[in-house]
Amino acid sequence: MSVDVILGLQWGDEGKGKIVDSLATNYDFICRFQGGPNAGHTLIFDNKKYVLHTIPSGIFRENIKNIIGAGVVIDPVILGKEIANVEQEGVQVRKQLQISNRAHFILPTHRLLDKASEADKGKAKIGSTLKGIGPTYMDKTGRNGLRYGDLFAPGFREKYTKLKEKHLRLYKMYDEVDFDLKGEEDRWFESLENIKDIPHIDAEYILNRALKDQKDILAEGAQGTMLDIEYGTYPFVTSSNTTTSGVCSGLGIAPSQIKEVIGITKAYCTRVGSGPFPTELFDENGQKLQEIGHEFGATTGRSRRCGWLDLPQLNYSIMINGVTQLVITKLDVLSEFDPFMVGEEYIIDGQKTTDLPYDLEAQDIEVQYRAMEGWNKDITGVKKFEDLPENARNYVELIEEQTGVKASIVSNGPGRDQVIQKEALVES
Repeated sequence: MSVDVILGLQWGDEGKGKIVDSLATNYDFICRFQGGPNAGHTLIFDNKKYVLHTIPSGIFRENIKNIIGAGVVIDPVILGKEIANVEQEGVQVRKQLQISNRAHFILPTHRLLDKASEADKGKAKIGSTLKGIGPTYMDKTGRNGLRYGDLFAPGFREKYTKLKEKHLRLYKMYDEVDFDLKGEEDRWFESLENIKDIPHIDAEYILNRALKDQKDILAEGAQGTMLDIEYGTYPFVTSSNTTTSGVCSGLGIAPSQIKEVIGITKAYCTRVGSGPFPTELFDENGQKLQEIGHEFGATTGRSRRCGWLDLPQLNYSIMINGVTQLVITKLDVLSEFDPFMVGEEYIIDGQKTTDLPYDLEAQDIEVQYRAMEGWNKDITGVKKFEDLPENARNYVELIEEQTGVKASIVSNGPGRDQVIQKEALVES
């Protein structure tokens, strides 16, 4: 019937996996449309923690098809491990998961080039996860890539060897790095045998026919808007379109099919790796946010930089994506802060503005803050919005007022059931 989109409005790690899992039962298909195993979507239920890097976050819900779209890049080693971990929980992954023929493979030599390139940058490194994402997308746009559908066609090994040899020629540009290419290749080909029974499909036809049959689709984004290759904090970005526009190219559906755009924001800000971050805290409040919020990367384990909510940045992301509903996560983390702050505007060259500069790093930005009264109360058990402390409600309502978008969901803890419905959810 329509395509709804869930994506992050900050620098990733907003809690998308949990929200996708929560809403999944409203849909027939959950589809990843971009990114790769640099993503880490965390789900917690039944006292267990699950981190998904490539598999869509609807996989734990029965009778829902999960599709890895053409915009995704796949490392078969990581995907194989993911499949095994999920199957251990009794999920019939090979019945619920499908992969687009057009999705590209990450080769071992993509990871080799990623590691060598990042080491070559020295202090100017961008904070790559070293998963080979960037080099894979470079081959994709350079028309050299190896796709999932190629695995089932003649000449796959020859195509692999040709691309590998190209990579090794490029590698000569760099200093040598520690990388067991033979061992990584052996694991890679072994993993291909493990995943090749996952159905390979022409996802664009499957999804468009499903829409004609009145089926509902949820498109799941990875990373966040500020890591978008076009509109993020370039060059400290990922290599794909993390915004709503990536849904159309990543899944092969028309813009007219998109209905709701559900944007997810934390109640504060975090960022992993290098790059500009206007509201970053370098004091005890930043450390406290990190500790209470357990702010460590699901993919890399790196500690996340923390700061107050940045309204100019949030409004920029809402504008770029056409957000129709907000989800505010980790509101509970602010329960121990009184007061806490919200970034309302920037001062750049002595001028006040709420516009985000195209190059945040090149600007000397002073953030103007508003102080908010805290609530000093544990809210992790609250089930209804009206039962939240007044100051917690005031904060949510301030975000709605300043962005012009209603919050449909407020998350008040990491668990699957720690979700407060504030407004009407997307229609099932």
